Order: sequence, then structure tokens, then C-alpha cells
Amino acid sequence: MDKLTKEDVHPKIIEALLGADSNITVEDALENEMILNMGPQHPATHGVLRLLLRLDGETIIACVPELGYLHRGYEKMAENMTYYEFIPHTDRLDYLAPLSNNVAWVLAVEKLAGIEVPPRAQYIRMMICELSRIASHLVAIGALAMDVGALTVLLWTFREREKILDIWDILCGARFTTTYTRIGGVANDIQPEALAKVKWFLDQFDNNLSECEQLLNRNKIFIDRLEDVGIVSAKDAVDLGLTGPTLRGSGVEYDLRRAAPYLFYNEMDFKVITYPEGDCLARYFVRVDECRESAKIVRQILSKIPQGEVRANSPKKVLPNKTEIYSKMEELIHDFMIVNFGINPPEGEIYSAIENPKGELGFYIVSKGEGHPWKCKIRSPSFVNCQGLPLMIKGHMVSDVVAIVGSIDPVMGEADK
Repeated sequence: MDKLTKEDVHPKIIEALLGADSNITVEDALENEMILNMGPQHPATHGVLRLLLRLDGETIIACVPELGYLHRGYEKMAENMTYYEFIPHTDRLDYLAPLSNNVAWVLAVEKLAGIEVPPRAQYIRMMICELSRIASHLVAIGALAMDVGALTVLLWTFREREKILDIWDILCGARFTTTYTRIGGVANDIQPEALAKVKWFLDQFDNNLSECEQLLNRNKIFIDRLEDVGIVSAKDAVDLGLTGPTLRGSGVEYDLRRAAPYLFYNEMDFKVITYPEGDCLARYFVRVDECRESAKIVRQILSKIPQGEVRANSPKKVLPNKTEIYSKMEELIHDFMIVNFGINPPEGEIYSAIENPKGELGFYIVSKGEGHPWKCKIRSPSFVNCQGLPLMIKGHMVSDVVAIVGSIDPVMGEADK
């Protein structure tokens, strides 16, 4: 962290740091206070997030988060490739929950193109979304614990996450960047071996999660570092557009799986977890409880999943099975046209969103009837949740910044897009 001079800082950022404080000039602020540059290359900012901090001693008077150091232009890339070609790129948005991103994208394209998906594929999508939620929350819990000095829990949560990655390996042959969903369904049916692994994981998961809780929930240092730190009221959380555990940790009961059900979430029995305190500790508790609720949903899916096809029968919009491509000329032609020119949805625009582990992940797509989007806008929860940092950080100490950033669990891959 380096002390900055006036020449080092853009005038607009200086203006934001001073805020409504008209009694102090830039020169006075730089002379009598300190402006610190925390990041972008900083382990506690969860990637390439830069935080400009205006300090009075150790107390933070103002904070300006600056994003863009990882910018990859994914929205523009989506506009220059077919709808199918963009599926692998969604893995790299929130790379802690790639399968959720896969599902969010194909749901948006299916809404645009009017494609009906077989029930079995929808149940499989729900299962992978909830297991992705558990995997993402495990990383969030472990990283937050490490941010405030508890390394053991990170190792334990990663151990549990590895078991979920083993399930992905069986399911689709990849552990991290999965590209498992397809427009109209999923790449392949879920194997009995994968279902057995899911059941085994659920049977042992609750005890192992409780073990992590026992190490943290009665640890005075952990509690003191998080309690009453980074408080956001319910009103401020709504005004800022926060979503996911960050919003529900402020007591707002809003979850797209309940508010705007997709797939078969309207048939699932689960609670929307909220805590009213709005601090870092509340956000931690929300994630722990949501892991258990996701496990509860997956158990219901295992008991309800129907038999049937896992991909829609719509030759001009949905890729045929490989066996048909290799044996039938018509399917070979359809495959060639879809791969090379893409599907051609009708002209129009849609917005489709799901409840990602970090909040509302939405895709706004405008179609001109071509094989690629005319316009694509990604509503990524990490980007929106970073808006809350100035409010959360103000008035706290520099050491509290790492706990606050960890509590909103941003992934800069989707924040910068």
C-alpha cells in the first residue's frame, strides 16, 4: 500500500474521496490525511480489485473501489460469436460456480428462442446449480476465515469442495471449466455413478460443515473481527441493488428461486435464509445456512428426478446427438449449420436471471434474428455488490477492509466481465 500524491490520483477519484466534505481541499487532505492505494495486486482484495482509502490515522474516512484491471470484454465477445460458442466463456465469469453460469446463459437463450427443455434436464440443471452454490459458499467461508487469520477452515472447506469437483469429473469429464449445459438441455445424461457420488457427498457433508462451524462460531477472534463490522441496513442494501447473501444478510428476504421461480424451484421445499444484523458475521451465517438448504434441495431432486430425454428435439436449434450425426444425413446437416452459423432466434430482446451463489446473475440479450446476439449485457452480482464497499468500509479501520471484502465474496472475473 503506497501513499499517493495529487498527481497520482485522477481528479474524479479525488472528488469521490472528498465526497460532500466541502471544508477541506485536496491539498489539505493529502497534507494532513493519507490516501492509500490498497491493491490491485493485494491478496485480501480477492483478485485485482483496487481500493483507494482516505485515512485519518487508522480510520477510513472514504473509500473508492476501482474495477477494470481484469477486463476481458466478455459482453463484446458474446456479440461476435454464436450462442453455442459463448457457453465455454460463461465458465470464466464466476469461476467458483461455472455450472451456474452455464445454466443462466442457456436459460436466457432458450427464453429468446422459445425452446422447451425436457423435465429431466431441468432437474439435472437444478442439481448442478445447488451443488455449485455449496462449492462457491465453501470457498467464501474458507477465504473469509483465512482473511481474518483462521487457515485451518480454508483447508477443510476446500476438502469438501474437492468432493464436488470429483462429481463434475464423473458428470462431464472436467472439474473446473465444465461447459456442461447445452441450449435445449445438457451435454449428456447424469450417470448412476455420479448420482451415487452425490448421495454419498450429502450423507457426510452436514457433519463436516458442522466441524467447520465449531471451529469458528465459538472463536472470539473470529467473532470480534466480523461482528458489527461492515453494516448495511436493509434500506441501503435495496437502494444499492445488492443481491444474494449480501442482501439477505441485511434481513431482506429476496431470492429469485422464490421471487421469480425458474426450472422446478416452485416445487422444492426450502427456506430463504435471512439475518437482520447486516454485518460481516450475518453474511457468513447466511452462507453456512444456505449450504444446508442447498443440500436439502438436492436430496429432493434425487427423489423426484424423472426419466426421459436430456435434450429437446428441435433440430434447427438444438444440437443432435452424436450417434444421429454419424448415422443420418439430415442430422449431420443440422449440426453443420448450428456449429458454423448458429441458431437464428426471432428478433426481440429478453432479460433472464437466476439466483447465483453471489446473487442475481442476469443476461440481457437483443436479437436481430442472426446467429449471434446483436447486444449482450451481463448483470453480474460481484460487480453490483462492490457498490456497497464505500458504505461498508467508511468509519472502520484498515484491518477491517479485508474482512468486509471477504464477506461480500467478489469474483473479479465477473465484476470486470
